[in-house]
Amino acid sequence: MTRLLVVLAVVWGAAAGALLPRAVYRFSVPSGEPWRGTCPEGHPVSGWLGRARCGNCGPGQSYGRGAPLLSAVTALLCAALAAATGTRPEIAVWLLLAPVGVLLAVVDLRVRRLPDPLTLPLAAAALALLGVVSFVPEHTGSWPHALYGALALGVGYWVLWRVNPGGMGFGDVKLALGAGAVLGWYGWDTVLLGTFAGFLLGALYGGALVLVGRAGRRTAIPFGPFLLTGAYAGLLIGAYAA
Repeated sequence: MTRLLVVLAVVWGAAAGALLPRAVYRFSVPSGEPWRGTCPEGHPVSGWLGRARCGNCGPGQSYGRGAPLLSAVTALLCAALAAATGTRPEIAVWLLLAPVGVLLAVVDLRVRRLPDPLTLPLAAAALALLGVVSFVPEHTGSWPHALYGALALGVGYWVLWRVNPGGMGFGDVKLALGAGAVLGWYGWDTVLLGTFAGFLLGALYGGALVLVGRAGRRTAIPFGPFLLTGAYAGLLIGAYAA
């Protein structure tokens, strides 16, 4: 049964990832600027999901890139989540939220921005969906722990942002709410593990950039991808151990 679930998760992840390029293009604008509503040639772009191609620019004219990679990464992430969680009901939540996490990571890597229309609904959706799952038999997590995890991680990141606003954006604080919710589902150990993993990965990446001369000690880096990667690492371990 688990093998079938993994296969279905791969199909879901590949299909969902294939719909992300247009959203990546429209959201990938510097902070303070409105979301893109036109292709590079000025033609209107409708909708948020789908291929990043403009019908008015001629066949094969794409205004986005990386569609196969987005599809592959989302598929691999969903497969890993399915393998670790198995047939427990919370897997539905992880699979639904995974494409949003990939989208946020890519946008932050490109323009160092975590859009509010994604971060805040992610946290709300995580808590709402896990609340529903908590009534389904055979779940292995705790909804109150998910709520406390969201609050704890959100407050923790808010304190870090207040102490050093130049080193962390407020978008990271909002993203931490969703990350804390999914990590908290499996308990405080998972919250701590996922949080530590995110900071460790961010520190290693920043240190590597300094060593190769591509950044200085005070250079700001997009932290969202590492927050998300650490959260997924903690989630995978928490789900497997539950």
